[in-house]
Formats: sequence, C-alpha cells, structure tokens
Amino acid sequence: MCAETPPAGQVSSSRLVHVLGEWRRDGARQGAADLSAAIELQIVDGRLPSGTRLPAEREIARVLGVSRTLVTTALQRLRERDLLASRQGSGTWITAGANGSCTPATRTGPELIDFARASPPGASGVLEAFDRARAALPAALADHGYSDRGLPELRERIAERYTARGLPTDPEQIVVTNGAHHAFVLTLRTLAGPGDRVLVEQPTYPNVLDAIRAAHLIGVPVPVDPVDGWDVPGIEAALRQSAPRLAYFITDFHNPTGLRLDSAGRGHLGAALRAQRTPAVVDETFAELDLSEGPREAPPPLAAFAGEWAVTIGSAAKTYWAGLRLGWIRAPASMVARILSARSGLDLGSPIIDQLTLAELLSDPQPLLSRRRADMRGRRDVLVEQLRAACPEWSFRVPPGGLSLWCQLPEAMSTRLAVAAGDEGLRVAPGPRFGVHGGLERWLRVPYTLPAARLTEAARRLGVAAAAVRDSPTVAADALNVPVS
Repeated sequence: MCAETPPAGQVSSSRLVHVLGEWRRDGARQGAADLSAAIELQIVDGRLPSGTRLPAEREIARVLGVSRTLVTTALQRLRERDLLASRQGSGTWITAGANGSCTPATRTGPELIDFARASPPGASGVLEAFDRARAALPAALADHGYSDRGLPELRERIAERYTARGLPTDPEQIVVTNGAHHAFVLTLRTLAGPGDRVLVEQPTYPNVLDAIRAAHLIGVPVPVDPVDGWDVPGIEAALRQSAPRLAYFITDFHNPTGLRLDSAGRGHLGAALRAQRTPAVVDETFAELDLSEGPREAPPPLAAFAGEWAVTIGSAAKTYWAGLRLGWIRAPASMVARILSARSGLDLGSPIIDQLTLAELLSDPQPLLSRRRADMRGRRDVLVEQLRAACPEWSFRVPPGGLSLWCQLPEAMSTRLAVAAGDEGLRVAPGPRFGVHGGLERWLRVPYTLPAARLTEAARRLGVAAAAVRDSPTVAADALNVPVS
C-alpha cells in the first residue's frame, strides 16, 4: 500500500478538465471505466504527480457533467489500484508516481523500461573529449564564465558544419543554448506572443506542443503522412489561410515518423515561406543520424532555400549525449541581437565546460559519427525484428534515420496500450501526445535507443500489453480517445 500522507497542493477543477481532455469514448457506456483510465493515464504520464489533491467528488461531477455515482465508482477503481488515497477531512490525492508506483524504490514487478524517451546513451568519445576540455579549462577560469552567445571556438565549429552542408554560415550567426528545446523556446519568445498562431506538423515533438501552450499560443496542425511525408502545397495553403506568426518543422528524420524532406520539397517549402513572409524554426536535432549504408547525399538545410525566413536549431543530445545540455540557434545576423535580448530574461548562458567538450567533439566529428550511426542502425534492426515477432499486426516503415519507429496499430488503442504497458513495467508515450489536439490513437512511437537485450524485453512486454488490450473485456472497456495536453 502507498503511504497515506495528505498532500499540500490541489489541482483546480478547471485544470483537471483541461488535463483529462476528451476522456469519454463516443458512445461508450463504461463511463466510470473511461474516467478512471483517463486519470490513470495522466498519473502514468506525470501530468498528475504524486501528492496532487483532487477536487471533491461533487465538484468533479459538476465540471465533467456526469453523475456523482460515476465519479465515486471511477475513483474507487483507482483506490483499489493504490493510485489514490482518501481520508475524511483531507480529501483524495494521488499516491503514485509517474511510473505507476508509490516511489521508484517501492515498485514491485519487473524493472521499469522507459520507452518514452528517444535518447541514446553517451557516444563513445565523449569522455575523451571531456578530458581534453579539462586541459583548456584553466585558461577559461581567468574569465568571468558568462557566455550569452557561446564560446567563439564552438560557434566557429558549428558554423563550419553548416557551411560544409551547403549553408554558408558566419560564427556571428550562431547562439549556443542549453539544448534544442531551449533554443526553440528562446526563438518562440523572440518571434511570437500570446494569441499568435504557430504552424506545426501533425504529428510532432510533444515538448514543442507543451511550449506553445505554455506561451499561450495557438497551434495550427498540418499533416505529415507516415508514407508520403509533407504535403507542401497543403502547407502553402495553410500559410496563406491561417497567417501564422511562426512555423515549426523537423525536415531531417522527422520526430516521430523518421521521414526526411528531399531537396525539391525543401525548395518548394522555402519558396512558400519567403512568399508568405513567415519565419520558420527548423529543428535539426536528428540531422546527423542518417542510418543508411553506403554514400550519403543529404539535402542542404532548409535555410539554404528559405533564406532569412528560416531559423535553424540543433542539439548535441541525440548525436553525442543529452547530458551535455547544449544546443544552438543559427539565425540571420539581423535576428541574433533580438534573440540575445530575449535570452537575458531566461538565462545568462550555457556551461563553459560543456561548450569546451562539444568544441572538442566537433573538431573531428566523422569517426565518432560513423560509430554512432552504426550503433543506432544495429539497435534499429534489433527492434524491427523483435517488434515484428511480438506485435505482428502492427505496421511501420523502417526509417532511414532518427531514433524511433512510428507504428500503426490495428485499432484505436494507443492510450489504452500506454496504460496496459505501464502494468507490464514499460513506459511509452501514447499517440495523442504527438498531436496538436490529441487524436493519433492508432499510432505509437517506439524508440530504439536502448541496448539490444532491453529492446528485446521491451518488445515482449509491448506484445503482452497489446494482447491484454485487445483480448481482455475488462481492459477493452476502458477504450479512450484522450488528447494528452
């Protein structure tokens, strides 16, 4: 049993409604099952953290427009699963953590496998680069240590990488940030304000959607087909009709589909951005993770076609190691001053030792990149084989790069599958997390960043969870179409 210590914080009724979204399946009669499963999903996903106090049952019933009996039954289901606790005079609160247990130390059953993060371990060569960076640290210690733009040597090497890829770049166009997500938030703060529209792909990276909502912006989705990719004429029409203040694209090994936009498509998209005078943030986090064998003919960055209307962001997280917490912005020189002005309200620069390490890694990146690509290619192939065996009804395209498979499920079951997988000790991000307004219940992102043995076990657990969802009447009654916000 989880400890029944009354919590301090409470989620408001309006916030609870927002978090749950469209929790009830259309036409479903299992209202209590739907509600309990919806709340459980938010607990598993960390949206309702341990210690959160829920509103009174009468208030929940009022804001959801359901009977109090339905709410009482739903909460009782969660109490029986040790996800909630109640005490007279203290109310009801969440007792489980994001992995569905009271704390990581008290979890029973199989060890948790985290399939929600598409991040590999540190690449071989990072430690050696850090050792070399330490040798340069004494000279850096003579300065104050603040670096809002980034170390000159690191900016030079990032600029050289862009120039080599067909996008001539001056180091003065580079701003080093604390990861690509920080780079996006910083650009968002510079170019858009509350109430503005932001054009985004559907599906897309969930943390970008969270940042858009947090800034009180409006996401406007444009579809990326899992097979055919970007509908550039459709994007062009959306740019004209919705007049967004900003757009966001992942054109290199798109997260989560793994697709790459070809040169012709980039030319068309760049022309559309210029014609509509719409700045676009182009996320190149996965650009170096081309897993194809043999000679590579990578298209130039989108900014080579869009000119001053493209702000490119990148990251060391996937290529080298997320623990470095470094990314960058490549922007027109006229925009860099605006970005630096916006940055002063967020932070005062990135860690010097991390920057020195990344500069060392970029001094001769090809040997490390070759090893990294071979490693990820091997992990991808293991997961493809194991997933086909464990989940033969699923379909997916083997991506040419990136770090995950985007799997089409045999029915709208992604949210239910995420809950069932949690029971098997497997944490996955359900399809709705990748949608502007939820949906995507027939899709699941499955990363291949873990060691081969863990990937094999994770595929097995996914197969067990999928069978439970499809074959168990009890679990099947909990079918949801939950937009995860």
